[in-house]
Amino acid sequence: MSDKKIQVENLYEEGDQWVQNLGDETIHAKRMGGKFRNFKWIAFILWAPFFIGPYLTWNDRQAIMFDTENRQYHLFDITIFPQDIWMLTMVLLFLAILLAAITTVFGRIFCGYFCFQTVWTDIFTWVENKIEGAPAKRRKLDKAPMSFNKLRLKLTKHLIWISIALFSGVTWMLYFGVTWADYFNAEITSTTLAITVIIALGAYVFAGFMREQSCMWVCPYARIQGAMVDDQSIMPTYDYYRGEQRGKLKRGEFVEGNGDCIDCNQCVAVCPTGVDIRKGQEYGCITCGLCIDACDAVMEKVGKPKGLIKYTSLAELEFKQTPKPLYKRPRVIVYSAILLAAITVLVYGMSTLASMDLKVLHDRSPLFVKLSDGSYRNKYELKVMNKTDKDMQVAISFDSSIKALKSNNPLGTVTIPTGNVKSIFVYLSAYEANVGEDNEVTFVVKGEQSTLEYDTTFFTPKSMR
Repeated sequence: MSDKKIQVENLYEEGDQWVQNLGDETIHAKRMGGKFRNFKWIAFILWAPFFIGPYLTWNDRQAIMFDTENRQYHLFDITIFPQDIWMLTMVLLFLAILLAAITTVFGRIFCGYFCFQTVWTDIFTWVENKIEGAPAKRRKLDKAPMSFNKLRLKLTKHLIWISIALFSGVTWMLYFGVTWADYFNAEITSTTLAITVIIALGAYVFAGFMREQSCMWVCPYARIQGAMVDDQSIMPTYDYYRGEQRGKLKRGEFVEGNGDCIDCNQCVAVCPTGVDIRKGQEYGCITCGLCIDACDAVMEKVGKPKGLIKYTSLAELEFKQTPKPLYKRPRVIVYSAILLAAITVLVYGMSTLASMDLKVLHDRSPLFVKLSDGSYRNKYELKVMNKTDKDMQVAISFDSSIKALKSNNPLGTVTIPTGNVKSIFVYLSAYEANVGEDNEVTFVVKGEQSTLEYDTTFFTPKSMR
């Protein structure tokens, strides 16, 4: 046999080791109890605020509401306007780096426990398991010809799926000021209806049909997670040295040279993406730990130690190295520094949100105008924004060291509508002889909750020299 033929045969053998789920068959994962399954149910509680949030009230209004019509975003006692949208950048930066940091330490744990796709899929498959039975029964039902019983089971399942999906879509829209009454009374806009249907359809299709395909082919996170982990990352790992050589367990028979793995395939049966953890890390693994529950249950039954599949790092398993402390891992240090910076800026921004905003624009064309009495006039546009949910009364004034600086139009109290920016034009005049080296002018806008100041300049021909 030639070397070329041997290389081709080895290539085919290597190709057999890869598992690619192309969607040609549905993965019916077995549901098995255990500590990681329990942890998944506990992690689902983190999504409870999503369904509770729209019903909370604060100061006689909805506590969390994104009022797009008035461009106001209410978070309990905080009202955020488009001018403060920069804080959203900090939130997104914080979440993105937090995801990278968690992946570096614990692998794709976000996907396994907290991702909305994982949560909704788990709920949908739980419904499927209750209605159609265990995986073997579901596969048999899928292959069976259409009958009254099959139609009844499938119709019941899909109606429940659609109800969950619609409930998710409507709940999302409740954050935008829509109410259940609007839906029941058919008083919603076409845009609201379209968004509701899109979200519901997405939940129905992705959680009900695509399932693991979403994690493996749609979500980009599966593709980039390999760049986030290293040999210190802790992930579900099969102990190859202890498990191999695999062999079927036979009653009363001991096979010399066999490892602890009895090749029962329970780790594959419970995997929601159909991954065989014994073949090493694959991008389809969402590190949910269900394979650990399955393997530990089998090891306990056959009288062997648990931990054939366990959360561990490559360095610990392959090289017997103890995990490095987090403060000695460069990636963790860099991620932590960015997280700290983002949360610091965000907290500072939230704590310094004022009830109003002030900007002063000096007229540039022209900078000044000479009046008939010989004095020079400057025009200013004060843009005052009311960042509260009520109309605001503000008092306009100015302060300057320029002698005899006066306003050519009366200043007093101005009403600023809620969520709006009001332009107030002020004309100041002074004689050039009274303008010294200090030609600054400070405008003061005083409201009930805060007082803002803005420094600007008074121009004359002398100041331009």
